[in-house]
Amino acid sequence: MTDAAEKIAEKSLPVDEKYDPPPGYRCHVPNYEHYLSMYKRSIGPERERFWAEQAQTLRWKKQFHQVVHEDFSAGDIRWFVGGQMNVCDNCVDRWAEIAPDRVAIIHEGDEPTDVTRITFGQLLQETCRTANMYKFYGAKKGDRITIYMPMIPEAAYAMLASARLGLIHSVVFAGFSASSLRDRILDAASPFIVTADEGLRGKKVIALKNICDDAMAECPCVKTCFVYKRTGGNIKMQEGRDVWALECAKSMRPYCPCEVMDSEDFLFMLYTSGSTGKPKGVAHCTAGYLLWTSFTQRVVFDVHVGDCFASVADIGWITGHSYIVYGPLCNGASTFMFESVPTYPDPGRYWDMVQRHKITQFYTAPTAIRTLMKSGPEWVKKYDCSSLRVLGSVGEPINPEAWRWYYDVVGNKKCPIMDTFWQTETGGFMMTPMPGSHMMKPGSCTLPFFWCGSESARSYHRKGDRRQ
Repeated sequence: MTDAAEKIAEKSLPVDEKYDPPPGYRCHVPNYEHYLSMYKRSIGPERERFWAEQAQTLRWKKQFHQVVHEDFSAGDIRWFVGGQMNVCDNCVDRWAEIAPDRVAIIHEGDEPTDVTRITFGQLLQETCRTANMYKFYGAKKGDRITIYMPMIPEAAYAMLASARLGLIHSVVFAGFSASSLRDRILDAASPFIVTADEGLRGKKVIALKNICDDAMAECPCVKTCFVYKRTGGNIKMQEGRDVWALECAKSMRPYCPCEVMDSEDFLFMLYTSGSTGKPKGVAHCTAGYLLWTSFTQRVVFDVHVGDCFASVADIGWITGHSYIVYGPLCNGASTFMFESVPTYPDPGRYWDMVQRHKITQFYTAPTAIRTLMKSGPEWVKKYDCSSLRVLGSVGEPINPEAWRWYYDVVGNKKCPIMDTFWQTETGGFMMTPMPGSHMMKPGSCTLPFFWCGSESARSYHRKGDRRQ
């Protein structure tokens, strides 16, 4: 065998090592027996009672009278029937009422020195100003609003203000072309656009407004484009359509009442990438989505008030919706928004952030991990990462080599790795370990989350082999 063939053969060998949960690790699901008990309840005869109990972690305007209605032949599935709530109220208002000075968002811009902390009290005011700006320009419940923004706090305000008014937001990744943006605007028949003059990623300037202009030239449905200043770059503003958002929002009242939403009202639509054909708009409803994303984030990452949860994704993807904005804020935790790239100004950027912000949970993609592996472990060891409790992987299967490096070097063999499997369509985790209950195996997403699947967990338990 050649050296290359031997390496290929070695990589194809079964991965047999197993990693126990850290000893003495206290979390929401403390052991495997507890997980199995909850799992059985979530899919068995008690499932409606189980999900009714979980739903009480949310704040309701009106309680639901039926947990779930299922008619698969008609394609009619409804959760928390008759219930009423508002997602923004759950993510912002209820925390601003009891802890207005608690930090809601920590934003770090392209430069490590560009740091902003926004409390729940401030988040409420900025979200309300943004919502009132939308109302001033005629936005109303049910309208679609397309968001094409860099990773700045105003992107979160734009999403939350939409939820507050019952607008259906469609966030488009700010790396997509004008034609991709145009297709999504037209498909949603979106009369409102939110963007910025430019974006920044590792000193690279992205001409967001110019791209928007090219897209809007073929979108007669667009009535208003709200433009935030990020760089102060030279852009064109079309009279009667384009609005400087920051200046306009400042003049608005810092309170806006929440629209009362039915459990099944749409919260947002998010388009698939288009890699397998025409992009498809996936719509998520209000109550079911919010419970799923907040419950999965809290349980899988062992999130508590006072934690700093860092998902270094982009809001243009479902990961950013669920695990930067809605999940952490609904749980009352501090969420970290990151604008730059992991290698700017050097390959220690992530670990420097962990040290400076005392990040407790860190969630990234295997591609980023493999990139940082090439730079060597010294870039991690340079910083104090002892605040980390849980590590996560998202976006693609993680190869065992990257898993081991993440576990050994970044987590110092103390942080369990949550290898999460899910999709835009599901809105939250479908298969994943949990930090206190699951034995881990490099490259494996282990077992189904509550409600998902049917036989996997029981089979796993019967065989006494806590590996998949």
